[in-house]
Amino acid sequence: MWKWKKGNKRSGSDDAGGSAGAPPWKRQAVDSSSEDNPDGIVVCEVSKNKRISVRNWNGNVMVDFREFFVKEGKQLPTKKGISLSMDQWKILRDHIEEVDEAVKEYSA
Repeated sequence: MWKWKKGNKRSGSDDAGGSAGAPPWKRQAVDSSSEDNPDGIVVCEVSKNKRISVRNWNGNVMVDFREFFVKEGKQLPTKKGISLSMDQWKILRDHIEEVDEAVKEYSA
């Protein structure tokens, strides 16, 4: 049976997945930059490194509020952000006036 340890390394008590001398399992790196992703549409850039975009992820349309960083000339997404499903987006959209009123109260 496989057990997960810190760092997502597999250690097994039985050899179900291959030879005992095999290198540890590694995840394939995926470049998910919006420049290479034809499904992502950047709606607006909120600041230098923050964007709102609409994209298709696993067959679902998502509204993505995300922070980006630059590496080797490419803008890449970070974990800092949130993706809203269409149901969540509709709830936010329906309550945007209430949010705007609350912002006005605090900034007055």
